[in-house]
Amino acid sequence: GSPRSKWGSIRAALGHPKPFDLRYVAVGNEDCGHVNYRGNYLKFHDAIRFSYPDIKIISNCDASSSPLNHPADLFDFHIYTDSNDMFSKSTKFDLTPRSGPKAFVSEYAVWRTDAANGSLLAAVAEAAFLIGLEKNSDIVDMVCYAPLFSNINDRNWIPDAIVFDSYQLYGTPTFLFGVDVFSLALDSLRVIVNFGTTNESLIIYINGLNSNVQQYDFTSTMLTSTNIMDENSFLEPEKVIPQTSSLKKNGTDINVILSPY
Repeated sequence: GSPRSKWGSIRAALGHPKPFDLRYVAVGNEDCGHVNYRGNYLKFHDAIRFSYPDIKIISNCDASSSPLNHPADLFDFHIYTDSNDMFSKSTKFDLTPRSGPKAFVSEYAVWRTDAANGSLLAAVAEAAFLIGLEKNSDIVDMVCYAPLFSNINDRNWIPDAIVFDSYQLYGTPTFLFGVDVFSLALDSLRVIVNFGTTNESLIIYINGLNSNVQQYDFTSTMLTSTNIMDENSFLEPEKVIPQTSSLKKNGTDINVILSPY
């Protein structure tokens, strides 16, 4: 509201006279299934829709497998699980009805034993999950890893994407995949995950190249390590980092060897 409204005046007194650019409102957090959730949700939904019709409203209820029994622009999806289950969830949204609200995957992570303090194993499983979300980007609107930050002197949750103290920090393999590998894939054609224990050989066939056009070298950026449970730390902040190398061409084909995990 304006600075003259009740809550707008409090916002202005705190140094922000203009309304915040608020585009989404989630009603509740992991409350779906509680006896009063639907009734309370509808009250919020109707009031927000009446006063702020442009704001998108997010339901706590999972609509990935069955329709919601209430209106929503998006539904919130959380998943914390082990690496095998996370890997299997790469197909989670393949059959989600396209006629309903879109998904906001606002919390995902491999945790507990598989994750350790942020293992390569966790990152590989999460990478497969992210590839599945990208494949279903017509129904998955947004995604966010959780938690993002952790102060090493007060760790309330393990793992986290970025660990810091008063003068240093490091990123887990999960963070490095998201920043250095997956973000690069927005302009490329393939992101591949090898969740197995042996090398995998691939041949990429390239057709339709004009012989008069200069051909550039092809590269791969790979996140791997010698041990699937390897993780970064203050002592070894780059133990697991993406490595970029040239791909070997055989005529118009490219040979790729995917290391285990």
